[in-house]
Amino acid sequence: MSEITAEQVAHLANLARIDLSSAEIDRLTIELGQIVDSVAKVAEVATPDVPATSHPMPLTNVFRDDVVVPSLTVEQALSGAPDRAGDKFRVPAILDEE
Repeated sequence: MSEITAEQVAHLANLARIDLSSAEIDRLTIELGQIVDSVAKVAEVATPDVPATSHPMPLTNVFRDDVVVPSLTVEQALSGAPDRAGDKFRVPAILDEE
């Protein structure tokens, strides 16, 4: 069994400025103890001959190669814009700056 105590949980809650009831402290003491025990079990089998993994399933890159294709002209892109400044969209300012 783990070495997590209710006093430690209460102390951590105080440091984190979390107000916990006695029932919550008791519940979290048990849950955190289970987490510590589970990590200890994993540490027992994590020996140098066991390769580290970041994901249980192998991952592959699903991105396709970039292909340059014809795009909209500036006039086509700005044709539905409510306001424009030259070749750019004009939008309302959101900051008090020029």
